[in-house]
Amino acid sequence: MEKVKLEILGLSPSQSQTGSFALVLSEEAGNRRLPIIIGMFEAQAIAIEMERITPNRPMTHDLFKSFARAFDFTVEEILISDLREGIFFAKVVCTDGIRQKSIDARPSDAIAIGLRFQVPIYTTNQILIDAGITTQEASTADEPEELVQSSSRPQKTYKESLKDLSLDELNKMLTQALSDEEYEKAAKIRDEIGKRN
Repeated sequence: MEKVKLEILGLSPSQSQTGSFALVLSEEAGNRRLPIIIGMFEAQAIAIEMERITPNRPMTHDLFKSFARAFDFTVEEILISDLREGIFFAKVVCTDGIRQKSIDARPSDAIAIGLRFQVPIYTTNQILIDAGITTQEASTADEPEELVQSSSRPQKTYKESLKDLSLDELNKMLTQALSDEEYEKAAKIRDEIGKRN
């Protein structure tokens, strides 16, 4: 099995499924992309870790990490291992230093866990052949291009509105966003505060 290393290219609302998000993965040493539709809560779990936000309460994937550490095992890698009838399957590859085990998972959960352990994400060359799109195809394929572009449109609008607020107002908004567990909003507010400090 030939493994291909992936990196996260973007996360944005899905144009085809309301309430879902598109996680776009990119081949590290190539021009192929792998879009995967995921749920809102999994998207939030991934976004929180990408933005380095610490939630008030641990999320499920944080619990997994704490549980793993408590029992002295760690995650080595994430593998998007299979594609059957349009559904992706993944494995979380773990070790206790002696034995290696692969745990079946949804790709969204596996990636959220992998981000917390800062491990590489892989897929197979066959999955990229079957479900990947090349950069050239992305410019002609409707949905993947929209998914990548749409991630910047709403964020810029919201970020621009933050520029008009005082530092005190931003700090209050940040506290409220964290309290309401709106982590994507909190990340944008935090970035604006960071620019001013």
